[in-house]
Amino acid sequence: MMSGKITLLLAGLLITPALADDDTDLDRIPTETTVAAAPTSSKNVNYLGDAFQASGLRNSLPVALPPPSPASWENWLFLDTRDEWRLGDDWRLNYSGRLNVRTANTLPFPDHDNVINELRELFVEWQPNESTWVEAGRINIRNGVALGFNPTDFFRPRTVIDPLTADPSVLREDRLGTLMISTQTLWRYGSAMMAYAPRVTLPTAIYLPANEPSFDPGLDRTNAQDRFLAKTSLNISDAFNPELLFTHAGTRSQIGANLTAPAGHDTVLYLEWAGGVRSDLIADAFHYGRTTGSLPASVSALLPNDPDARFMNDLSAGLSYATENRMTINLEYHYHQAGFSSADWHNWFAASARRGFIPGVSAALWYIRSYAQDQQEPIGQHSAFLRLDWQDAFVKDLELTALASIDLQDGSGFMQASAAYNLSRAWTLSALASASYGARESNYGTLPVAETVLVRAMRYF
Repeated sequence: MMSGKITLLLAGLLITPALADDDTDLDRIPTETTVAAAPTSSKNVNYLGDAFQASGLRNSLPVALPPPSPASWENWLFLDTRDEWRLGDDWRLNYSGRLNVRTANTLPFPDHDNVINELRELFVEWQPNESTWVEAGRINIRNGVALGFNPTDFFRPRTVIDPLTADPSVLREDRLGTLMISTQTLWRYGSAMMAYAPRVTLPTAIYLPANEPSFDPGLDRTNAQDRFLAKTSLNISDAFNPELLFTHAGTRSQIGANLTAPAGHDTVLYLEWAGGVRSDLIADAFHYGRTTGSLPASVSALLPNDPDARFMNDLSAGLSYATENRMTINLEYHYHQAGFSSADWHNWFAASARRGFIPGVSAALWYIRSYAQDQQEPIGQHSAFLRLDWQDAFVKDLELTALASIDLQDGSGFMQASAAYNLSRAWTLSALASASYGARESNYGTLPVAETVLVRAMRYF
């Protein structure tokens, strides 16, 4: 029953809207941007888009996939809005959302499941002076200097709904925010920020694409536990500004750090680390499944796991290289200590072989992978990530992007390549192709979707 979540990794393309000027039509065409130093920036980007995706499915899998099967074709028609309104000299209202009408060979039509309204952000910002901001409402706070995996992005779990790309740097811009109050201040030697997100409901089961709530704000995803975040950045030198973070969520606390340093004129080295006391991925998934009623109490005996909490580390280490012709290459190593070891993968496949005839075993095994996807955690302990982005490639207004995620334990991987061309100030056409590869009993070689092709058109206004 968790196959729909697995296919989210293999979806299409969404170009990140840029911060735009209200008076310039050309600025409404989005390009990828980095997160600004201030809490928010002026942004008014609205577009109507349509995307169609066709997928090729694997005929057989070593661990049987519970129903429903992934869609072989899907279509999204959506209205995407990002707006900001001034309420006075010191006040602003920000909104970001998407109304999405989707069809697929696995969805009945017409039906309430065809419509999803994603309320990504809705918050009020107060700026009492040039160096202080206070925000309240649903806010998307993003942390981290890496692209493929952000250990310090503590508000990322459960925030992605029906994504149209596997590019992590785009997904974190296009996800649900969290209901919170936050404040940030800049000072001579750096900045400081605090945020509090209250619990307003209880955790819910992981959603399948077919049962996503149509107009529910999804606070069960983002505000099912009390959370607190504090971070500070220090201006030690022009080339070295470390960021330190502390977060507490539910009963767990984590600390983290983001470090960057130039290595020559065109290269930047960066490291992102977070650590805290937690259980391993298998134990966490089984606990969440029991808590939400998705798995029976006896599921813990299905696979060896360590329910005892201990200090575990997450790490992203990489470099970014920029060329004179507007090409940027990122290469990263990811370490997720709570993830699957080689022994865990062996046990995962062996459990299906031994107990596959017992009802519910395959569903419980796939639940672990669905949980990792829902939490936006790597499922394996060791992986590599490569991303290439080329602005104005070959001709003006053509952007080419390619990425690859490789499991360093079994050599399997996932690849995605896309091209986006701005036909005019108002129209953008794009295409995307992705594929997973690997041995029959491997991380990516086990995914039910082998390849996808997506085409998309967007009209900005």
